[in-house]
Amino acid sequence: MTTTRKHTALPKAQILVEALPWLTRHRGKTVVIKFGGNAMVDEELKAAFAQDVVFLHHAGLRPVVVHGGGPQISRALEPHGIVSEFKAGLRVTTEDAMDVVRMVLAGQVQRELVGLLNRHGPLAVGLTGEDAHTLTATRHRPEIDGEPVDIGRVGEITEIDTGAIEALLADGRIPVVSSIARSQDDHHVYNVNADTAAAALAAALGAETLMVLTDVEGLYEDWPNSDEVISRLTASQLEKLLPELSSGMVPKMEGCLHAVRGGVTTARVIDGRVQHSILLEIFTDEGIGTMVVPDETPDTDEAPDAQGES
Repeated sequence: MTTTRKHTALPKAQILVEALPWLTRHRGKTVVIKFGGNAMVDEELKAAFAQDVVFLHHAGLRPVVVHGGGPQISRALEPHGIVSEFKAGLRVTTEDAMDVVRMVLAGQVQRELVGLLNRHGPLAVGLTGEDAHTLTATRHRPEIDGEPVDIGRVGEITEIDTGAIEALLADGRIPVVSSIARSQDDHHVYNVNADTAAAALAAALGAETLMVLTDVEGLYEDWPNSDEVISRLTASQLEKLLPELSSGMVPKMEGCLHAVRGGVTTARVIDGRVQHSILLEIFTDEGIGTMVVPDETPDTDEAPDAQGES
């Protein structure tokens, strides 16, 4: 029986040893995680996500969670007779819709996520971009076919105050941020795309990594002709690809580009449909998803990045 226990325990030990270089590299570093996609609505995936974030915390990292709530918002709008409409990959947000968006993000999605994290201890604290002027925005008018379009109370971030988040991190907490911003121009608020908000916060916080959970394996090489995922690309390579991407991927990949050009070491798009995808990406040799890096990465003697890149 003793021999059997040894054989059972050995793979666990090997996994822990494999994680050691990454634990050493990432300890004390801030990681911003955008929580979205199927991981938000599947109960097992939600529980696994919470475990991953708490694991990062106890491993010495400083996780910050930013969330949207697309599926929940769409469901909540239906009883109000408001049709969900998207332009340039962003939700058209009328004044009436904004009230529902605010209620769902701050009162439903955030509360559930904070509750899941706090099953593991008094760790998570929820706030929105309105709180302590964390996010300030003006009206965003995306261009379609070269013409600006009005998509309502959708904000473009103009200012970030990281004070509240930094204070929570210093106190050993896990900030959970809803992607709502105060208005720079009036007394209302704006709905901000969560991918955009996560990227802006990652840059402002000087984060080591931005991780964007989504419902695909990563950025495909030649979709829909191929399901081959690009494992790694530079900011300049990504910039060239942006005009060819589907509208839903544009905010995610623009966010990754903004983050690495704003000083974030790596930005990653990973498959949130895979349980424990965050741990697989950060702490294993293989890694998953697509990683975006700055154009110039100095040679170091540090541990290789996930996905085998140095």
